Amino acid sequence: MLSIIIPVLNEAEIITELLNYLSENLSGENEAEIIVVDGGSNDGTQNIILAFKPNRFLKPVRFIESDKGRAKQMNKGAQMANGEVFYFMHADSFPPKNFDRYILSEVKKGNPAGCFRMKFDSDHWWLKLAGWLTQFHWRACRGGDQSQFITKRLFEEIGGFDETYTIYEDNILINELYKRKKFVVIQKCITTSARLYRQKGVWNLQYHFWAIYVKRWFGADADELYQYYLKHIKQANSTEISEEKFSNQVAEN
Repeated sequence: MLSIIIPVLNEAEIITELLNYLSENLSGENEAEIIVVDGGSNDGTQNIILAFKPNRFLKPVRFIESDKGRAKQMNKGAQMANGEVFYFMHADSFPPKNFDRYILSEVKKGNPAGCFRMKFDSDHWWLKLAGWLTQFHWRACRGGDQSQFITKRLFEEIGGFDETYTIYEDNILINELYKRKKFVVIQKCITTSARLYRQKGVWNLQYHFWAIYVKRWFGADADELYQYYLKHIKQANSTEISEEKFSNQVAEN
């Protein structure tokens, strides 16, 4: 079984679209379950998920409540999962058709972890270039918006996501996978939303992504990264960027 684990926080506007998309784009060849882990939404996300009627899933979508924090939410989803392969993805990212087939095919080949290449739903030249670069195996081109599949065995061996990180937790796990040389990039595209770039401005947001990446490169700890986020991103203007979505894109660009 493939366990699709989706952490959410206030995703009422998009969660139905995602769940419908996933149910319509599974290959139908493999058993799959969807686990949505909510970190305390107050916009009706919970009710939408509980009322959702799957089209092709053999089982209803599983809804789990968790303390806020992507690492905590994803770890809890993994703890509750029935599958031997976990697939972590974001509420505004849409994997390629038959994505389960591609993932489980790689696992059968002996590749226990990896991601899809990525493209943004934007025509901005920089975002198109950033997406194009994700086809390569370079560590700097990795990030949470590309989604992440990993076998249960390897996930538990690593210890799951590091819950000390409020942001950047995806990349900490990816670092561990690269150290073990157990990572493959599937050459099919997952499409992710550029909504933060549209909201904040491409170059403004990009600067802060680079700053956090460089800070981590030079040894900044989890608290230092989070304090930078609070000072330069969350308080940057009156519209708050969620911690969850911010952490997804830090190292991809």
